[in-house]
Amino acid sequence: MDLFHSFVGLTLQAVMATARLDYVAPWWTYWLHNFPHFNFLFQSVDNTFRPEEANYQQSLIFLACVGAIGLGLSLLALTLYLVCLCCCRRSLDEGTKRPDTCCVTWVAVITGLIICSAVGVGFYGNSETNDGVYQLTYSLYNANHTLDGINSLVAGTQSNVKTRLKQHLERLDEIFASRTDYLQALRFLQLMANNIIRELTALPDINRTKIDLAAIADQTAFIEYYRWLTYLLLLILDLVICLVMCLGIAKQSQCLLITIIGFVILSLILSWAALGIGTATAVGTSDFCVSPNKFIVNQTKDFLTADVAHYYLFCSPNLQNPFQQSLTICQRSLTTMQIQIQGLLQFTVPIFPMAQRDLLGIQRLLNSTEFNVHQLTALLDCRGIHKDYLDALMGVCYDGVEGLLYLSLFSLLAACTLSAMLCVIFRLWTLMGGREKEYNDIDEEDPFNPQARRLSFNPRRSNTHSFCSYISSLGSQASLHPPPQSSSNSTIQPPEYMNQSMLFGGTPRYENVPLIGGGSPPPSTLITYSPSMRATYLSMTDSQIRHLRTDFQV
Repeated sequence: MDLFHSFVGLTLQAVMATARLDYVAPWWTYWLHNFPHFNFLFQSVDNTFRPEEANYQQSLIFLACVGAIGLGLSLLALTLYLVCLCCCRRSLDEGTKRPDTCCVTWVAVITGLIICSAVGVGFYGNSETNDGVYQLTYSLYNANHTLDGINSLVAGTQSNVKTRLKQHLERLDEIFASRTDYLQALRFLQLMANNIIRELTALPDINRTKIDLAAIADQTAFIEYYRWLTYLLLLILDLVICLVMCLGIAKQSQCLLITIIGFVILSLILSWAALGIGTATAVGTSDFCVSPNKFIVNQTKDFLTADVAHYYLFCSPNLQNPFQQSLTICQRSLTTMQIQIQGLLQFTVPIFPMAQRDLLGIQRLLNSTEFNVHQLTALLDCRGIHKDYLDALMGVCYDGVEGLLYLSLFSLLAACTLSAMLCVIFRLWTLMGGREKEYNDIDEEDPFNPQARRLSFNPRRSNTHSFCSYISSLGSQASLHPPPQSSSNSTIQPPEYMNQSMLFGGTPRYENVPLIGGGSPPPSTLITYSPSMRATYLSMTDSQIRHLRTDFQV
C-alpha cells in the first residue's frame, strides 16, 4: 500500500508538472522567423510581428512575390526548351524514321509518380493546417464563451443588487418607519450592496474583449474554409492531370495532349501562387509564434492592465490574482448581509409580520448573488482561459505552421514537376508529328505498300491481260491432252468435287495441281486453277499460245 500511494503521488506530481508547462515555440518557427524581411525598397525590416505597420506588410508581400519570380523563371525555361526543341527538330537526320520514345515515356512516368507523391504531401499538409486552424477557432470560441459567461454574471449580479434589492429595502423602510434600530440595519444592508456594486464595476471591460475574440474567430474560420477548399481543388486538379497524361500517352492523342497543356499551365500558375502565399503566411505566423505574449499585451493595453494580461498569459502560481481583492470584498459583504437578514427575520417578524415576505426575498436574492460570485470566481481564474490560450498557440504554431510547410513543399514539388511534364509533352508532340510525317512520306510506287495498289492506276496496264488469266489459259502439253472438238452445245460436266464445293458459299473450289508444260510459265503453288481455265487452255492452238506469249511480254 505504501508503494502504491507513493506511485500515485509521483504520478499526480508529474501530471501537475506537465500542466504547469508553459508554451515553447517549435524550432521551425525560429527558422522561418529568421528569414530576411525586406520592403519594396530592398531595405531590411525588423522581423517583430507588427501587422499594422506598412513596412512589415511590405516584407510579407515581398516574400509572396517569390512565387511570381519562380513562375517567371519556369516560363522562361520552358520557352528556351521549346526553342531548342524546334531547332533540334529541324536538324534531325531525315533518314531517322521511328524515334525511340522509351526515354520520354519513363520521364513521363517518373514525373507522374513525383506529382502523386507531392499530392500526398499536400493532402497531409492541408489536413494539418485545417486541424491547427480548427483548434485555434475552437479555443477562441471557448474563451469567448468563458468571457461571455463572466460578462453575464457581472451584469446579472449588478442588476439584481441595484434593482431588486433596492425595491425590497424601500418597502422595508415603510414597514420599519417607527423603529430606528431596524432602519439602521437596513442602511447597513444598503452600504454592503453598494460595496458589491462598486467592486463589480471595477472589473475589466469584458464585453469589449468578447467582441474582439468573436470577430477574430469568425474571420479566421471564413478564410480557412476557402483556403482548404482551394488547396483541395488544386490537389484534385493535379491528380486529374496525371490521369489524363497517362491516357494521352496510351492513346497517342494530340487532343488529349492539348487539354493536358492547358491544365498543366493552370496548375503551374496556381502552384507558384500557392507557394508564395503559403511562404508569406508561414513566415508571418512564425513571427507571431516566437513572441506571442508581447503582441497580445500590446493589443490589449487599451482595456486590460498589464498585471491582468500577464496573469492570464502566464498563469504562474507566483502571480497574484488581480481580481482576488474585489471578489473577497463581495464575498464578505454578502456574508455580512446574510447575517443581518437572519437577525431581522428572527426579531422583526413577530412584530411586523408583513416584513417577512421582503426579508425572505432579500435572503433568496443574496443566495443567488453568492452563487453567482462563486461562479464568477471560478471563471475569472486564469487556468481556464490560459488553457484555451495554450491550445490556440499549439494549434497555430505547431499544426498550422507545420501544415503550411508541407503545403509549401507540395507547391514547390508540383511546380517543378509540372514544368518537367510540359517538357515531356512538348517532346511527345514532336515525336507524334514526326511519326505522322513518316506515314505521309511512304512511297506510293512501293510494291509492298498496300495503299499503292489501291491508289495507283495505269491505263496502259488496264488493257493488258492479267497474269492469272495467262496462267489459267495455259496447260501441260506433256501430261494433258486436249479433248476432242465437239460442235454440240453440251457443256463439260464438272467433277464431283466441284459440285460438292458449291455447297460452301456457292463458289467452286479451284484445284491446286499446277499446269506443267513446255510453253507455260513457271509453275507456282500459290496460283490455283479452275476447270474452266484448264478447258480453255486445252482448247487453244499453238498459234494462239504464241500470240499470248508475245502479248504477255508487253
